[in-house]
Amino acid sequence: MSLAAYCVFCCRRIGTSGPTTKSDLQWKDIRKISKLTGSLILGGFVFITYEVLALKKLLTIDTQAVQQEKLKSYIYVNTVSLDPSESQEHFSKFAEDHERALWVLLKRSQSEDRIVRLQAVQQLAENSHWHDYQYRTVAQACDQRTVIGLARSKDIDLRFFLPPPPLPKVKDDYAIEDELRLLLVSLPQTDLEQCVQYFTSLALRESSQTLAAQRGGLWCFGGNGLPYCETLSKVPSETVELFCLQALVQHSKVSTHCDKIEANGGLQLLQRIYQLRNDSAKIQRNIIRIIGNMALDERLHSSIVRAGWVSILAEAMKSPHVIQSSHASRALANLDRETVQEKYPDGVYVLHPQYRSSQPIKADVLFIHGLLGAAFKTWRQQDINQPLDAKAFEGEEVYSECWPKTWLASDCPSLRIVSVEYDTHLSDWKTKCPIEDHRKSIAYRSNELLNKLRAAGVGDRPLVWVSHSMGGLLVKKMLVDASKNPEMDKIVNNTRGIIFYSVPHHGSQLAEYSMNARYLLFPSVEVKELSTDSPALKELNDDFLSFAKDKKFPVLSFAETLPTHIGSMIKLHVVPVDSANLGIGDLIPVEVNHLNICKPKKKDSFLYQCTVKFIQDALARELGS
Repeated sequence: MSLAAYCVFCCRRIGTSGPTTKSDLQWKDIRKISKLTGSLILGGFVFITYEVLALKKLLTIDTQAVQQEKLKSYIYVNTVSLDPSESQEHFSKFAEDHERALWVLLKRSQSEDRIVRLQAVQQLAENSHWHDYQYRTVAQACDQRTVIGLARSKDIDLRFFLPPPPLPKVKDDYAIEDELRLLLVSLPQTDLEQCVQYFTSLALRESSQTLAAQRGGLWCFGGNGLPYCETLSKVPSETVELFCLQALVQHSKVSTHCDKIEANGGLQLLQRIYQLRNDSAKIQRNIIRIIGNMALDERLHSSIVRAGWVSILAEAMKSPHVIQSSHASRALANLDRETVQEKYPDGVYVLHPQYRSSQPIKADVLFIHGLLGAAFKTWRQQDINQPLDAKAFEGEEVYSECWPKTWLASDCPSLRIVSVEYDTHLSDWKTKCPIEDHRKSIAYRSNELLNKLRAAGVGDRPLVWVSHSMGGLLVKKMLVDASKNPEMDKIVNNTRGIIFYSVPHHGSQLAEYSMNARYLLFPSVEVKELSTDSPALKELNDDFLSFAKDKKFPVLSFAETLPTHIGSMIKLHVVPVDSANLGIGDLIPVEVNHLNICKPKKKDSFLYQCTVKFIQDALARELGS
């Protein structure tokens, strides 16, 4: 580059980096530079010197701005000492105080001392004065442990995370479906649980049918005539992808299959689908569920982080929808081996705390839903008919999608609040996995959930159980089974109380009604077990009462007093008061139906206040009240 060109470049650079001695660089200043160019042509050395000196007088270089530009252009790593005096000396030549602080925190986040690491990550997350380039610096310089810690920090700035690496573009939806199908085909098909086989075959069948139809073909569902053949071109791609993703959810519960998913590019494929289907919460939720299952295997953590999933999960954690945020929270908790010793299997969700917290956890509260329930929707606030006048709502509590996550966490912040989810269905027609009926029995579910809860650390702290409907029968069965298993005795010994919301201890009219109306409701295994003449139900109740009295468990039972509408034709009292009466503890009738017995209208409602008081009293010693 010629000297003249270099001077022009410097003028432009300095003009944007720092102030000049005059208001702006005017055209006459440019002409001075032109003179310099002319002097080069003439070759007059003295004249060159004169013009350069004139230019130097005209402009003042802002060295601080130059150093800022250096910091934006380069990343300095592994150069900071933990010794404050040494770091001061090292950075004094080119950085301000907040620059030194940034690098000191980054260095400390990689310290061999765990306490130092945790404090450094917390301080990084809490600082809000960083510039954009400093966030980028942290994103590029921090290690895997630090980036996961930042993602699990409350109100974290998403600029701390590198965006996911770019993925190859696809031509159309067919390519996505083909890749999903090929991924499923590549997974082991032997030694599978029958439900995994069922979901896989269902996904492959639906995928093949839809692809054939979309490419101009017809699919025959049965029979030997055209009336039985119809096109599937109206089946949306989202439906096919959901079938495939549900199959992958089942595969991701098997550790060796997770290895195959990762090895065959599943992390990248799932990320591409996640980005393309940002209009489908259901698809994104299933994908994060798969990532959460894969994160149970620590060997896959590096692959998950390198694939860019931490930034996606950190953003999903900020979702206002409790289901989305809780799925992301579970995945990040399974990745965070720095502060989380427990592992959260599929269907076990921490509602509080979902972020890293300095608040010590003193006890657990477990929520177990009933028939047709779920980990979140069962425990939502009861719907209230809102008045037309919006002003009438001023001062009211914001509607809670999940009152244990909002209200209870606020009233008892030192609790770990866990909600469990499992598939339940009133009718075999609606069953998701019809192959293994025994999986839906109370005995099978008890064993399955006990193993999951122990993996999540349930039993290591004092705990209170909160259950609705058939969930209460599961609680009783789990406690009875745990009392007979030395490996599970911590769960029994640490139980401090149990809350039952309309639990059919002595059977339900729902079972009798459905048995007499098979053309309306074909009862599943769960419903049959609720029959008043069920020997298993009576045996369970007798066994539980015997050892509950011996353990002196505090018990609080709520009973519904209003009938429940099931469909447009059925109206019945699902759990009568006498069936909800366990025979020990307190029984409180409430003027609500079966569905709303566990859904308080407001935080100050009688139903909620009784619940939170029971929990606080049962854990008084642990909570210090």
